[in-house]
Amino acid sequence: QVTGYLDDCTCDVETIDAFNNYKLFPRLNELLESDYFRYYKVNLQKPCPFWEDNSHCGMRDCAVQPCPSDEVPDGIRSGSYKYSEEANNLAEECEEAKRLGAVDDSLSKETRQAVLQWAQHDDSSDSFCEADDIHSPDAEYVDLLLNPERYTGYKGPDAWKIWNSIYEENCFKPQNVKRPLASGRGESFICLTKWVSRVCVEKRAFYRLISGLHASINIHLSARYLLQDTWSEKKWGPNVTEFQQRFDEVLTSGEGPRRLKNLYFLYLIELRALSKVLPFFERPSFQLYTGNKSQDAEMKHLLLEILHLAKSFPLHFDENSFFAGNKKEAAKLKEEFRMHFKNISRIMDCVGCFKCRLWGKLQTQGLGTALKILFSENLIEKIPESGPSYGFQLTRQEIVALFNAFGR
Repeated sequence: QVTGYLDDCTCDVETIDAFNNYKLFPRLNELLESDYFRYYKVNLQKPCPFWEDNSHCGMRDCAVQPCPSDEVPDGIRSGSYKYSEEANNLAEECEEAKRLGAVDDSLSKETRQAVLQWAQHDDSSDSFCEADDIHSPDAEYVDLLLNPERYTGYKGPDAWKIWNSIYEENCFKPQNVKRPLASGRGESFICLTKWVSRVCVEKRAFYRLISGLHASINIHLSARYLLQDTWSEKKWGPNVTEFQQRFDEVLTSGEGPRRLKNLYFLYLIELRALSKVLPFFERPSFQLYTGNKSQDAEMKHLLLEILHLAKSFPLHFDENSFFAGNKKEAAKLKEEFRMHFKNISRIMDCVGCFKCRLWGKLQTQGLGTALKILFSENLIEKIPESGPSYGFQLTRQEIVALFNAFGR
């Protein structure tokens, strides 16, 4: 039943399926298994900023196994928040100069300028996410391949509370429109569908992105469900009943296929961001720096192949329809968009299951990075072919989150 054209797009489901399944995903999967993309630094100890929360999931499948630091490649560990060997070296020079209390005359004027720009970028206001302080003692590296996104047993009121907060408070939704979470039946869906069709394209897109993210997470939980849990072995696999409860047209009063179409919409937005950010990664000075030169060069080659492939997609979403009206209104709406999304990223610190929190934070940061790219098109166009990119930057965290979120 999920077929044909997507609302607000010229694209259809079949074109995306063929492009993704046969061309893009096999290459992307290979990239995500590499050292640069498999290690993500995250602080899972941040307290929930919105309510008192002591409801941490006690089940062992909720636990996240952090990496012993000696397992993380040196290049990633030494400068995880910078994006290339060049940046790491400059930042280290600058730190050294500060530490010795020296006047910075050991650094060239260009280097001082670059380090200043990076510092400003790290504090900049163009972010759509509440980023973790990765220098906090609580921030740890996690190997994403050893902590896959799957069903952990975390459900019930605590899990509902998270999605409830996201939809109720952060989707531009009027109070009289019921959230799409209740039992899955009746009036609430009809009311919500009418509301979504009436609002402006930006607010509708925001709702559809969150719905697509929700659908993605639910699909992974259904696809990797704990089917057998005995003392001798655990077995994960597809749980069709679970999938139908969330997406079957009859069981969801017609809403399920729409949720799945929102997942395709999310895919298109993130694919568009990848096609737009190519100039940032194409520069010779950008390296996927892990310390293993031959592997780093090979992975950069694969990364650029994926980005060129993304650019070749024939039916991209046209983001120029966003914020295209009155300039003052557009700027106000864009800022609202950013603040709503930032709030959602903070709600992820309230998720009681650490594994769900890890993947929630990563996918939210990935989508936030995609939005940041789409709203920075003018800056990306001005990136010089060589030397530091002052106007537009991505941290290693943002890069890892962007590609892993798209991989989901």
